[in-house]
Amino acid sequence: MSRVYLLAEGQTEEAFVRELLQPHYARTGLYLTPIIVSTSAGHKGGVVSYAKIKPQIERLCKQDAAAQVSTMFDLYALPRDFPGKNLATYPATASGRQRAEFVEAALAQDINQRNFIPNLLVHEYEALLFTQLDAFQIWTDDDEVLLPLRNVRQHSAPEDINDNPHGAPSKRILSVMPGYQKTLHGSLIACEIGLDAIRADCPHFDGWLRKLETLTK
Repeated sequence: MSRVYLLAEGQTEEAFVRELLQPHYARTGLYLTPIIVSTSAGHKGGVVSYAKIKPQIERLCKQDAAAQVSTMFDLYALPRDFPGKNLATYPATASGRQRAEFVEAALAQDINQRNFIPNLLVHEYEALLFTQLDAFQIWTDDDEVLLPLRNVRQHSAPEDINDNPHGAPSKRILSVMPGYQKTLHGSLIACEIGLDAIRADCPHFDGWLRKLETLTK
């Protein structure tokens, strides 16, 4: 049996872990526990500053040294004080996957705990949902509204979809589906798509799960 604490950015990621990842990996002896980050007393969710996140990661790593600790934070809109973001060598014009790997390496170095596995979602959770846009159809009265999303998907893999403030995956979804609610629809759509399909189209996400899977070997 292997235990992994997943420090998640919000309720959407927490639900994704509980509804999709937990049942899948429990069968293999890998037990995942999502924990939403705390931003202030009585408030949870959102990576507002690395200064608030770092102590939480370190505390998890130290309180259960036999377990592993990982993260589910969005690369999109990471605060500037996050490791690697303010370095002159930060690859600002590289692909999302390359930027995520750069920041993950800097994060691992800064936390410096043997049981820590850094992970960022490229560019954000909603990118995973672009794997199969047909999964949105049950939530729309008119499938034609999905055409702008389908057009984007024709030219970009989910993890390559633009991460600027107007083109981030969640912004694109909201532009055609104003009723989209992350905490309600996010995990339901992911479950409809299925883990295998998401992994096939999202190599960075797949690479993270492969690291977790080695913990049971």
